[in-house]
Amino acid sequence: MDRKVIAGAVQFNIALGQVEANLEKALTGLRNLAASQVQLAVLPEMWSSGYDYKRLGALAEKTPDVVAALCKETAASGMVVVGSLAEKQGDTLYNTAYVIDGGRVAGTYRKLHLFSTMGEDRFLSAGNQTLVVPTSAGRLGVAICYDLRFPELFRKMALEGAEIVCLPAEWPKPRQEHWRTLLRARAIENQLFVAAANCCGIQGKLDFFGMSLLLSARGDVLAEGGETDKNLVATFDFAELVEYRSQIRCYHDRRPEIYGHLP
Repeated sequence: MDRKVIAGAVQFNIALGQVEANLEKALTGLRNLAASQVQLAVLPEMWSSGYDYKRLGALAEKTPDVVAALCKETAASGMVVVGSLAEKQGDTLYNTAYVIDGGRVAGTYRKLHLFSTMGEDRFLSAGNQTLVVPTSAGRLGVAICYDLRFPELFRKMALEGAEIVCLPAEWPKPRQEHWRTLLRARAIENQLFVAAANCCGIQGKLDFFGMSLLLSARGDVLAEGGETDKNLVATFDFAELVEYRSQIRCYHDRRPEIYGHLP
């Protein structure tokens, strides 16, 4: 297998509640990545609005227009873009990741695990389905921020054929080492690529450290952001994924009859 995918991440400081300004930042980043021939790009969590809880319902009403703008952009570039936005269905709000592939919405994923420590579950409803979706960049699994702390979600996606996991996030200080360690662990234990985009800068009382990561199936860091706005680019080489899985046969050596159905 000689397939390769050029992957990217757009890391930026989300302006709380300023949808138009954030959209312009995202589009600028995506255009810069397109100039580098990037085929798959990940944006941060809730990237159009941030966690502006008091106005989130009204801000979510702008999400269809934001998605339409991304569809128009990717129709021209052919890029696959993944990022999460506030989604409104009736009176219910979700933190939803949209997978946009060359001008169309290929799939959506509503965040399964809401971060109760910060009150996310008071304002948003949790999803109830995982997502692995075929795209022009490969089979993508999608998780959002706090989902990273639940390894069973990633194993499920891997067993369903995910080759790349895309993870938008708003992961704040001082938990940088948890972020880096868990992302690398998810790549290593599932032998798949990970593309994770975190935001940076200060929102209210929270300070976000960036450190977006593009990881190989061995957990090697292919590209990493600092603490300021940055576009990341790296190549995912699927031949390396296949070779690694043939060398260390974790999938072959699993014992699902023993632990496959944990309570």
